[in-house]
Amino acid sequence: MTETRVLHGEGGGVTGMLRAALPTIPGVNQLPGVRKTSRTLPDLALRREGVQVDPAHVRRYAEVCGFPPHDVLPLTYLHMIAFPLHLALMSDASFPFPAIGTVHLENAITRHAHVGLDAVVDVHLQAQNLRAHTKGTAFDMVVSIEEAGRTVWTSTSTYLRVGTGKSEDGDRGTDFGEAVPGAAQWRLPANLGREYAAVSGDSNPIHLYPVTAKAFGFPRQIAHGMWTKARAVAGIENRLPEQVEVAVGFKKPVFLPGAVRFGFREQDGGLQFAVTNPRTGAPHLVGRSR
Repeated sequence: MTETRVLHGEGGGVTGMLRAALPTIPGVNQLPGVRKTSRTLPDLALRREGVQVDPAHVRRYAEVCGFPPHDVLPLTYLHMIAFPLHLALMSDASFPFPAIGTVHLENAITRHAHVGLDAVVDVHLQAQNLRAHTKGTAFDMVVSIEEAGRTVWTSTSTYLRVGTGKSEDGDRGTDFGEAVPGAAQWRLPANLGREYAAVSGDSNPIHLYPVTAKAFGFPRQIAHGMWTKARAVAGIENRLPEQVEVAVGFKKPVFLPGAVRFGFREQDGGLQFAVTNPRTGAPHLVGRSR
């Protein structure tokens, strides 16, 4: 039977990220309550109840991600409310993998109804579908958000633990098709990762400074995948209906500072879009709405 645990407070932020990093520190990662011993996903659901959306925080998020002012939440905003649960579950001793070093492969958001800037919501998260992947082991974080008892927003984030349990016959991920050629070019500053971390609570060191990113094998800091998705959605949101699913796959990292191109086109009753390298055309993000 699934255990449901209600969390209080915002969570996330630097404190949450430090707690998530403990299983990666030699010696500390052998301590009781930190050591990762499980090989299966925990039968555990996490909840936050009565979460008050802060209009001032929404404005800051919209500014960082390129959304114009509006009287409803940007489609991607509720990930800010859900992210502390992602971090809390992956930091739990029952979870089989450390949060740090786990790669965000895909994200699919379904907006069932618009949500106002001062909404009060309940958030539910559970990890599901542990499976072999061609590059390691994948699993999903499935989120449902309700307002006044009605489901208004759901998401599935697919994560990968590289190397562990990989199989040539494993999951190959979603086929989003070829990257759409870009027309608009965005120049991204060196501090973008720090700006997004300040509004999202995702202070993963790979996004902050060259020195912290190099500690994890990157030549310099990289943009958050969910910032890249949010910025892409901001470019097409006026074309999206109220009830819509927007799914993306995260491909090559976006190094900061840098430049990317964005393009979209109509396809199969929705939109196909991509964020690409302006020199090579290699995809950073590919996605679609429907």
